[in-house]
Amino acid sequence: MGGVRELTAPFVVSGPCGVAVRDRLKHLTAQDERVLRAVGAHQGALASRDLRARCADGLEHGAESWAARKRELTGVSSSRIAGAITKATHDQWALARRCQAAHIQNLAAGIKALRHRLSLPVGEKGAKRVAGGYRSKSEWFRKSRRLAALEDRHAAAVADWRAGRVRVVRGGKRLLNTRHHLAQARLTEEQWRQRWEAERWFIAADGESGKRFGNETIRVTPDGEVSIKLPAPLAHLANARHGRYTLTSTVAFAHRGAEWADRIAANRAVAYRIHLDTERGRWYLTASWQRPLVKTVPLEPARARGMIGVDTNADHFAAYLLDRHGNPVGDPHRFGYDLSGSAGHRDAQIRHALTRLINWAVRVGVAAIGIEDLDFTAEKTREKHGRRKRFRQLISGMPTGKLKARLVSMAAEHGLSVVAVDPAYTSLWGAQHWQKPLATPHRKMSRHDAAGIAIGRRALGHPVRDGVSPARTELRAWGRTAPPPHDRSDRAGHRTAQAGPGDRGREGTRPPATDRPLGGPSPSGKRKRGTSASNTVRDAPSTQRWVQDSLMHAG
Repeated sequence: MGGVRELTAPFVVSGPCGVAVRDRLKHLTAQDERVLRAVGAHQGALASRDLRARCADGLEHGAESWAARKRELTGVSSSRIAGAITKATHDQWALARRCQAAHIQNLAAGIKALRHRLSLPVGEKGAKRVAGGYRSKSEWFRKSRRLAALEDRHAAAVADWRAGRVRVVRGGKRLLNTRHHLAQARLTEEQWRQRWEAERWFIAADGESGKRFGNETIRVTPDGEVSIKLPAPLAHLANARHGRYTLTSTVAFAHRGAEWADRIAANRAVAYRIHLDTERGRWYLTASWQRPLVKTVPLEPARARGMIGVDTNADHFAAYLLDRHGNPVGDPHRFGYDLSGSAGHRDAQIRHALTRLINWAVRVGVAAIGIEDLDFTAEKTREKHGRRKRFRQLISGMPTGKLKARLVSMAAEHGLSVVAVDPAYTSLWGAQHWQKPLATPHRKMSRHDAAGIAIGRRALGHPVRDGVSPARTELRAWGRTAPPPHDRSDRAGHRTAQAGPGDRGREGTRPPATDRPLGGPSPSGKRKRGTSASNTVRDAPSTQRWVQDSLMHAG
């Protein structure tokens, strides 16, 4: 096929490198909440001051300036708190730089698309995957003005990038803009102020291996007792020795509790963060730690027991089970989810669908899940998709990054690998070569189900398009061997069985599936059909006739 781009090779996705668990701090007293609010406000102000200093340094930042900032913070907090604040500041500045680079790339893509379409005559039709000219002169004029605006934004963003200037809002830009739209957000000014202040608090501490229970600043004992090392200006609020405040609430991590207990018993590093959910009025403690890097499973062991191919869609996962030879097994499976509503609702829906998918993969006994290596970050602009507003909203609402990260993390807990494949042509070729042959009166096949087969075959290393007729494709899909065209030689091409090179009897003829002749009565369990007489003289007369069962005539 002409114009088909070169496909990238499938690869096994690296496993998760960290773990985070959360539990609620229940039954806090009024004094506990006052202390937590005071600590959060004090350290939040220090974090804001440090971030401002880091942004002012720009590209001239170095180890000496970092050390100077840490020394300045140590005097009004502690050495460990100052280290946690400066590290968080550095990570936030680096994230802003990555977002700035992505924004520049997005603007450049929009400018390229606009210039191409403006260079074409008005009304010129586009080809497949190539946009044409604009429909009218008025639209051409509006797009020319938009091109000028994008070029100005691009020039300003590039200038900021070269100068090392970033723009960061502690608390979030979205929440800041909500201040001007309180009626639409159904918030009062006081409610917004409480949420804004809570998002800017800083009550977090990095873990330290070798220290008691893995953290000196926020310490959690095996019994769940939580204590905080107060900063120097708030030391008078301590209710325990060495300037510590012990909360009345205790925590018990239901998820990964044993793993967390093993770490703190061995005094291994565990990082903690305390935050307030202002909508519910609840305090939470999040514990996180790093995992040692595990060597990625090679592709061949991941393919040994077959594969589940998963096609990601706007409202469901379309999954199909394939054996190690690429043959679809059974019926398609669909795992639905709803991406409308809040971010928490979308995350819960994705997590529930992935849980059902992984549980099914464990039941059928595969070692890996094949999925498309999706990334829509550069494909959301209206310059790319034109008037397809609903499609732009669709791909913008699909949390591809979160989906991949959650799938890898959840699959690793069940010993499953994730194989990422090139998404090119999976829906097109899947529908062309697999949808119709596998459709029966009792099985409905959609394009998404067929795309799941294409993804699974690509993850197994088999071609999606095998060049055989639909009838033989269906026979292979059911794991059956089609008869030779004329005799046992290969003069008409190889047989369609996908037996492995080490399988026994792979060169032999297919044994008859039934003793019943076509159109004849069903035999009893004891009677066998007699040998048929040969009409020609042969060296070794055959004692059987080739009989196809009714399943081969389906479709």
